[in-house]
Amino acid sequence: MKKKKRKGILILEIIGILLALLWLAPFYLMIVNAFKTKKGIFSDVLGFPEELTFENFKNAFIDLDFLNALFNSVLVTTISVMIIIVFSAMAAYALQRNNSKLSKTLLLVFVAAMLIPFQSVMIPLVSIFGSVDMLNRPGLIFMYLGFGCSLSIFLYHGSLSSISKSLDEAAIMDGANRLQIFWHIIFPILKPISVTVAILNLIWIWNDYLLPSLVLSGANETIPLRMFYFFGQYTKQWHLALAGLTLAIIPVIIFYFVSQKHIIKGVVEGAVK
Repeated sequence: MKKKKRKGILILEIIGILLALLWLAPFYLMIVNAFKTKKGIFSDVLGFPEELTFENFKNAFIDLDFLNALFNSVLVTTISVMIIIVFSAMAAYALQRNNSKLSKTLLLVFVAAMLIPFQSVMIPLVSIFGSVDMLNRPGLIFMYLGFGCSLSIFLYHGSLSSISKSLDEAAIMDGANRLQIFWHIIFPILKPISVTVAILNLIWIWNDYLLPSLVLSGANETIPLRMFYFFGQYTKQWHLALAGLTLAIIPVIIFYFVSQKHIIKGVVEGAVK
């Protein structure tokens, strides 16, 4: 019995390693070929570069207008994620602490909203925001708030279920109001799930192309938009295109590895409790 169990674990480990290699293969091809010349890519796609060249990154950095695109992406993503965290946490706290039929109904509405595809509301959304002159960065941030709150409220609501209401009662006895209780007691406890919500929304917003393509233009374009035009311009110059892609994913990878220790803990607290 033990041998069968060990054999099963070994098979799962092998499958896991193969899946990890399969997942890492595109990143390997992108990074390795970003350091090659155009001739080097077509002569040997899989191998390491015979001579490392950083000229690709220099040209991609300039042609991509990377600093401006990076500023736009950081601005939109940071503000959107912060607003989503604050509003979602407050909404989830209000829904979880008020055990009424209205609160339960509203929670179901937020959960059901996760099932609505963006494409089904894309045209009316852009039409409405265009009529009030909100097809700009503030308008985009407001849209991200609407689309990002459903999942975030669901995760926060699950995490809040594990926090005893006795904390609220003790704080009320000490003279604190609801806002003070939330900011000084509840919100700090929600740090693990807040990091998870931040990572999930950051990866989505940072990599989003469709919504910014409908809202932004010109100097306000984010990295995915710039990458779309850049990649279209250099489809036959893979060394420049791959260097641009490598530059585009570096910021979000750095953030992910810095915050990854909170991911599993936050997801478990938000989804299981």
